[in-house]
Amino acid sequence: MRTTTLALFLLVFTADLTVLPHPRVLAGPAEDVQSAMQLLKSKAAALGAPSIKGEEAVAGKTVPALYFGNAKMNNNFSLVDEVQKEKGGTATIFVKSGDDFVRVATNVKKDDGSRAIGTLLDPKGKAIAAVAKGESFFGDVDILGKPYTTGYEPIRDAQNNIIGVYYVGYLKG
Repeated sequence: MRTTTLALFLLVFTADLTVLPHPRVLAGPAEDVQSAMQLLKSKAAALGAPSIKGEEAVAGKTVPALYFGNAKMNNNFSLVDEVQKEKGGTATIFVKSGDDFVRVATNVKKDDGSRAIGTLLDPKGKAIAAVAKGESFFGDVDILGKPYTTGYEPIRDAQNNIIGVYYVGYLKG
């Protein structure tokens, strides 16, 4: 009886695996972006409230040091890499530095294959226009010369000031 039950369980389990495609196959780019954004924000929130504590150099530029709780984001790729591992695509944390937003944690790559930390959110782009008004932006943009389907949302501190930007995106095929 145990062998029959085990065989039946394995048959049902493997049939389930072969019949159902991976959720990534079913979701379109817009759904992928929304899902990845929710994951990035929830993982960041689990670390603690966002805040600025001092400054730190990122790719040779001195910028505000962005924290979630006690976890510093500058030059720390754990959060963005976890999102990439679970959802694919790319993820970035930007910090507000003057009128610019600087990539302090990212898995977006430059042409040489290195992480694009220290680079700016396009100051003339659609995303920064929305974020500057405190709004989210979801849509297609060029990032370092490549087309992506993206999402950007403001990161706010306890006083509701915009101190950074969450980003997720998928390179367009």
